[in-house]
Amino acid sequence: MIVGILQERVKSAPATLLFQDGSGKQIRLREYLNHKEPAIVEHLAFLSVKYRVYLAELYQAIVLARAKGKSVCEELSIEYRGKVGDAAIFLITKDSKVVAQFRVAEDFLSRENICFEGWMDTDKIRRQLSKQNVVFTHSTLIQDLRHGMKNVNLRAEILETQKPKLVQTQYGNSILLTNAVVSDETGRVKLCLWGEQSDLAVVGDIVQIKNARVRTFKGERQLSLGRSGTMSVLQDEAQKQETILSAA
Repeated sequence: MIVGILQERVKSAPATLLFQDGSGKQIRLREYLNHKEPAIVEHLAFLSVKYRVYLAELYQAIVLARAKGKSVCEELSIEYRGKVGDAAIFLITKDSKVVAQFRVAEDFLSRENICFEGWMDTDKIRRQLSKQNVVFTHSTLIQDLRHGMKNVNLRAEILETQKPKLVQTQYGNSILLTNAVVSDETGRVKLCLWGEQSDLAVVGDIVQIKNARVRTFKGERQLSLGRSGTMSVLQDEAQKQETILSAA
């Protein structure tokens, strides 16, 4: 009898909307509606990595689509498709091709102070990041940095530095951390320097950063050198002043 009731409920659920990922696999919405919040959190994180968009920007684009009907996030177009119960339905496309269609609980869209980096800490996301470990041999502009990028090279000027501080790592040991702010003609970004790297940043220097990675912390995009990253001075403050004076 219980099985019969469940079958009737499934039959009465909407069957026209589909969830579709980049591989083309489709799942009827009635099969997807019972997925709890962790599923949608991981799915949005996966989309941000796969399509190289900033996770916080993707979330805000979905919120805007709920309010305005449509929005864009880089090359992704987001469209609000209506409601099923207390959940909003969204369609995401790229170049007119369906990327995904899914539901999001209405109260999920009204949250504030979300810790987005926590969304990325799953095995699925780590596998996707590893799969997309593209080597950026050219110089990347700060405006083009996206969460999950690795082996990033860029040239920038150091605008600000903070006094090194001792922080506890997830492994229980302590390490020095210096946060700096670097910029190019397209924007600025925080640069995290660890351990012996913490003494490298000098305000005014023009530096070449190699093999950095892009992550987010408290919704902010950051660059981190990590173990394999390097930073070398192309032009220090004194050399800059000499160049300016000689050009005058």
